[in-house]
Amino acid sequence: MSTDRQAAAAEHPAAAPPEPSADSVPEPEPADAEAEPASETEAEAEVEVEVTTGAEGAVPAADPDPAEDSEDDVAEESEESEEESAESAAEPAAAEAAAEAAPGLSEAQAELAAQKIERERIARRKAEREGPVEAGAKLSGKAADLLAAVRAVESGEQPSAVYFDEAPAAPRRAAPAPPAPRTPAPAPAPGAAPAPVSAETVDGVRAVLARGGAPEALAAPAAAALGDGAAEELAENPWRLLSVASVRPTQADGFARALLGSEAGPGDERRTTALVGWLLAQAGLKGHTALEAPVLEKALAQYAVPDSAAALEQAIGDGTVLVFHEPLGAPVPEGEEQPVRVLVGLEGSAMAEESLADGLARIANTFDGPADWAGAAGGPGAELIRAVAAHGLVAHTGGEAARAEPLALLAAARELGLRACLAGHVPSAEGVTVAGLLSGAEGPGRDADGQFALDLLIVVDAPQLDVETAAALVESVPDGARLVLSGDPGVLGSAGAGRVFADVLAARACPVVVSRTPDPGPLGELVSGVGIGELNQVDAPGKEVVIVPVRDAGEAVHRAVQLVAESVPRAFGIPADSVQVITPGHGGSAGTRALNTALKERLNPGPGRFGGFDPGDRVVHVPSPGRALPARVVSADAAGLHLDRAGVRVVVPKDLVESQVRHGWAVTAHQAAGARWPAVVVVLPGDAAQALSRDWVYTAFGRAERHLSVVHGVDQALPHAVAEVLPKPRTTRLTGLLAGLAAAAGEQPQ
Repeated sequence: MSTDRQAAAAEHPAAAPPEPSADSVPEPEPADAEAEPASETEAEAEVEVEVTTGAEGAVPAADPDPAEDSEDDVAEESEESEEESAESAAEPAAAEAAAEAAPGLSEAQAELAAQKIERERIARRKAEREGPVEAGAKLSGKAADLLAAVRAVESGEQPSAVYFDEAPAAPRRAAPAPPAPRTPAPAPAPGAAPAPVSAETVDGVRAVLARGGAPEALAAPAAAALGDGAAEELAENPWRLLSVASVRPTQADGFARALLGSEAGPGDERRTTALVGWLLAQAGLKGHTALEAPVLEKALAQYAVPDSAAALEQAIGDGTVLVFHEPLGAPVPEGEEQPVRVLVGLEGSAMAEESLADGLARIANTFDGPADWAGAAGGPGAELIRAVAAHGLVAHTGGEAARAEPLALLAAARELGLRACLAGHVPSAEGVTVAGLLSGAEGPGRDADGQFALDLLIVVDAPQLDVETAAALVESVPDGARLVLSGDPGVLGSAGAGRVFADVLAARACPVVVSRTPDPGPLGELVSGVGIGELNQVDAPGKEVVIVPVRDAGEAVHRAVQLVAESVPRAFGIPADSVQVITPGHGGSAGTRALNTALKERLNPGPGRFGGFDPGDRVVHVPSPGRALPARVVSADAAGLHLDRAGVRVVVPKDLVESQVRHGWAVTAHQAAGARWPAVVVVLPGDAAQALSRDWVYTAFGRAERHLSVVHGVDQALPHAVAEVLPKPRTTRLTGLLAGLAAAAGEQPQ
């Protein structure tokens, strides 16, 4: 992103990332269309790639805006796993919140009071109802065989929007007593392993699943999700099966009908409450920490819930979800009603955002005071060093070249005798990983109080922080220490829920240092143009940028393999192992699966005797959603698959290999975020046009250090995406929660 534009964004609040006014449950990804990769033959002539100045010239007139997604699609099930879901496109709903006016509430205690009022309103509404709720819609035709429907959990098959077929009316069950008010707790460390469950628990769950015709393979994940007593809980409430990540509503509906018979109606409060939680969990996979109440009600209606407003009220009343009233606009005079929007969220994300806001305020207000770092404030990081000397919390923005500034700050702090640490999204020579720092495997360790034993923490790749990870980091920073959040606002956001870095910038909660260090060369010029919506011509005398036009996906796969295995190593002396392929999605005829199949066949052929992998295979290890770590397969034994991850040996248990390990010659842009390679091949097949956006292109192109090849099959969709398709909005609460911090701190220097 050009440094001048970054400076303007920091100096003018209107240029900061916008806070969306309404959101939807994100639209699901299309089903993966698996296809065989194009094959190469020895008779084929070698195709030499030629330099094109820029990405097909200047940006032409933009295509007409694509049709907006229908709100009818907001509740369809997602087809991908957690790490794949970040690649899907999600359009915001155009719904307006029609909520009751309420005073602005930002503190946890005030939120709980608001929920008490909401529960009283629910009780009044229930008392006014007469008779049972009418069961909802019909489906034409007979429902599919129950066992086949439940086993569709593993098939990737798209389910119908409504499962029930002439379900009988079911009386509403009495609502349980409202739970005791919840005390906000610190967010747990992200990616923590679930508590082990006993074999007896798994066996009990397996027996219940068998009674309902569900696959036994769900026993272990269901037991892990529900814990002790899982079998009894599933027998009483079959829709709790939605707690398993791969299960979708139609499968849970089929399981419930098998166990409960005609009692399993679409208006059953057990079902509607589970659906509320499931929809919010799916929204979290798309980056939202909360949803507006009208949007959630509309999504519930998509699943034949007879009274979606009552269903949401029930979920709020029994404590399944939390409700928040976020003030809109400037404060109004005393006696007037403050406009609000009603947000609904799961406890984990909600409490993490509040904990994060409190922690940032604590760091900003408890640091030891301005320090005399004048002697260290020189060189490229001088402005950042001066800001950190005077403030406990500082944000820093810039491109890849601007990373030199946090490194200069790190060196200066250590020269002054401070305990300083730099943490990033991926391993680096200069610092530790965020995950390693939190786990204690890397970094300075913790003091007697459980806090990081340091005086300064610098977090690079800050846009990749989700709210739970950020909250865990901030809670571990001791009083008196300083925190720097550094990153490029133009890259893709976190794979998990939240937009932490963007919210901190939008709230103006701390000083923001905008780097004026430009990214050099033709690649820097190209990427900076993309950041401001321009696909510019660039002069690339050293073949730094090469465009390879293709007609179809098969040719795209063939050209990508040729570039990695032959053209780039021959032209630049870069080995194939240092060339990374990036493509928009996992599925499709030129997605990561098809590309990795072709690349393995060319670069490391083998029978895949270790669960599809062979020694020497390049892989990506995903130990938790949002963490994609490059590795190499070493061997396998009874303990699992042995990987070499940047010199560290890791063993992935056999039962986790399928879900945690993928071939890694080709990855998605989300998986590549935070890392760089000497050469990058970006593959854009024609069927990927709808997945492209400015931040996707900016991230993918920016991963290349010396050379970028673009296998281009999307025609005008590329310049259109750069010029017109902005990042998808995320509904979060952090900006509002940080407003109090900004007000208390007063106007901050920029």
